Amino acid sequence: MTTLVGTLLSDRYRLDAEIGAGGMSTVYRAFDTVLERPVAIKLMHRETARDGDQLERFRREARHVAQLNHPHVVQVIDAGEDGDPAHPRPYIVLEYVEGETLKQRIRRMGRLPVTEALAYAIEVARALSAAHERGIVHRDVKPQNVLVDGEGTAKVTDFGIARTLTEEGLTADGRVLGTTDYVSPEQALGHAVTGQSDVYSLGIVLYEMLTGEVPFRGENQIAVAMKHVRDELPDVRARRPEVSASLGAVLDRATDKDLARRYPDAASFAADLEDVLAVESSRAGQVTGEATTVIRSLPRPKRARVPLRARVPRLLVALALVLAAAGVGAALWLARDNTERGVRVPDVTPSVPNVEVVPLKTKAASDFDPEGGDGEHSDEAIAAIDDDSKSAWSTERYEAGQLNKSGVGLYVDASPGVAATQMELRTTTPGWSGEVYAAESGPPEDGLEGWTKVATLTDVKRSQQVPLDTAGTRFRYYLVWITQLPPDSENATISDLALLSEK
Repeated sequence: MTTLVGTLLSDRYRLDAEIGAGGMSTVYRAFDTVLERPVAIKLMHRETARDGDQLERFRREARHVAQLNHPHVVQVIDAGEDGDPAHPRPYIVLEYVEGETLKQRIRRMGRLPVTEALAYAIEVARALSAAHERGIVHRDVKPQNVLVDGEGTAKVTDFGIARTLTEEGLTADGRVLGTTDYVSPEQALGHAVTGQSDVYSLGIVLYEMLTGEVPFRGENQIAVAMKHVRDELPDVRARRPEVSASLGAVLDRATDKDLARRYPDAASFAADLEDVLAVESSRAGQVTGEATTVIRSLPRPKRARVPLRARVPRLLVALALVLAAAGVGAALWLARDNTERGVRVPDVTPSVPNVEVVPLKTKAASDFDPEGGDGEHSDEAIAAIDDDSKSAWSTERYEAGQLNKSGVGLYVDASPGVAATQMELRTTTPGWSGEVYAAESGPPEDGLEGWTKVATLTDVKRSQQVPLDTAGTRFRYYLVWITQLPPDSENATISDLALLSEK
């Protein structure tokens, strides 16, 4: 194979060494003989340049990235075409980043420190936000396309399949572009791709940084892509227990398959990552490296709500006191705006130490009425886990307060499973009684068969924490089974339900 090392492009750029190659181009470390500095040259393959669509895509990449002037985007310095004008060989001159790709770093180190992973994710999210503000979607966010320089700063590169939201025609409908290890569900299905697709892919990159491995494996790329479409993301805390509930909640929202529940943009994802980094750094004590750099650069918020980072000096002190006194996890920092988040981290203070709140997806609640009827206000189920005391799920109304059946209830899906030790219950109709059941799979639908009783409820108060006897078993479903309505009441309600587990 003929090497191009030593070639001088446009009488200016000397190709010194090949540092990467893809299907469309090869990347060289080069030297700018005019400005006497190292650069990176992305040189299109000659045979690829003969394809008009591919040639236009390559030229478009140069135009797109040249529009971006951001500290976490590899900068375009120049672009040109070398050789015969009838058969040109296009190239892009890029900032040369001395270091390694994020993928190489993960392979070398395995799981990254939590604060370091957060710092890289924040920097990439900021870069993507800048691109999205110009209408440019990357479409191939993966650790191979993130360079980490000698100072530990992350820079996004390879906008080779990026395109603006207004462009048409260069990507056929239904064609999947991107690496399937990180591909969003909508991109895998060939649907419209927006900035939310980049958010999903970055969430998967963050998952890999935290666990050292991608979440899905398959026999081929199509099998992996379909897992992104159909399968629940494996619980990051099961693979790495020291990940906080707060971080787990943010990751769940970033990778939600439902676009309505996923972060609407990279900026809001970055802002919540910044909040979590501030908490994680305080928990870890002295933090060095890139996390420190990111903390120092935390920007003022663009969102309407006032984020925690705007109050970091006072809140870090307060948090330290709270952690020491009550063992409250970082979940409390992100327990606001639960409907917006797509993941519920309830505003609950555990009554015993070394216990934390279990995050639940906002649609994790369902009514349970195995003995007939048309359900028990199934449309109200999510009101029991929305942290709004003014909303509640209720049973149907029964004459004279008599159920005339063994019971009705409400269950929550704590996927992928948790050995809950307590349940927080709040009701606007105190005085009802029943039991709490749990199941490892299902949910069981044939009465109480398949459910395991873990608690008895007697004369339920307006607010109480109920001990659960799960004996260390990780159950996925938890059912509140109401067997007796309150005295002089035709129904029973649950306004808030939360699960707690040992740290």
